[in-house]
Amino acid sequence: MQMSSRKALFFDVDGTLLSEINRNVPESAVKAVEEARRLGHLTFINSGRVSKLLDPFRKMIDMDGYLCGCGTYIIVGDEELYARKIPHERGLAIKEDLKKYRVEGILEGKGGCHFRRETSWMPRIEQIRRSIASQGALSPYSIEEDNYDFDKFCCVTDADSDKEGFFGTLAEDFDVIDRGGNFWECVPKGHSKAIAIQMILDHYGLSLEDAYVFGDSTNDLPMFTYAKNAVLMGHHDKELEPYATFTTRTVEEDGIAYAMKALGIIDGVYYQE
Repeated sequence: MQMSSRKALFFDVDGTLLSEINRNVPESAVKAVEEARRLGHLTFINSGRVSKLLDPFRKMIDMDGYLCGCGTYIIVGDEELYARKIPHERGLAIKEDLKKYRVEGILEGKGGCHFRRETSWMPRIEQIRRSIASQGALSPYSIEEDNYDFDKFCCVTDADSDKEGFFGTLAEDFDVIDRGGNFWECVPKGHSKAIAIQMILDHYGLSLEDAYVFGDSTNDLPMFTYAKNAVLMGHHDKELEPYATFTTRTVEEDGIAYAMKALGIIDGVYYQE
């Protein structure tokens, strides 16, 4: 039986809608989201990715809006609902601290991702640089330049990094999310996937009970602890398990379509029984 009231659905990207194995969105998820929108529900990407990194993804699936960079930049339709950049002088200090504490950074903003000009001593950074470039989101401006601002950043540490010293400089105004493998996501305080959800609900006059979140990894924790309806992908980080209200299949096993049907959000069956 189809739900009568409008729902707002919030999807993480990597490992939730987008397969980390084949880098595609399953056709079942595309059809499930299309049906949800036809039925009057609202669908949003809620991602740690900044907007430029979502450009290739937008060609795979249509959404009503995009909550980017852990809530630092929000687009609804063609409208820029919210945008917050790190103050310029603070950004310059972060760049100096990255160098001082031997931490590699990836500065992320509306125009793309900024890396050090020179080849990094960390192979992982070069791997990420190549991936970002392949997605068309590598900024022509390096970390060393000061003619741009950014919204958030990620960083990578190794045995030579003074990560405690560096993170100490961020304690007052950033939340640092451990993504595993010495990879860290740094988000300005007062911003998160949860706060972004509330901004959307306020914009449309919907209640928290009307929101459904779909995710798989630790940077989804704010929206899982906040939402009353939290859908956990079959492959996921264990930290999310205490907050899940429904556990679905993996991306490759049509987990999105399966959950949306099971929860009564859509009527169609777009997966193998």
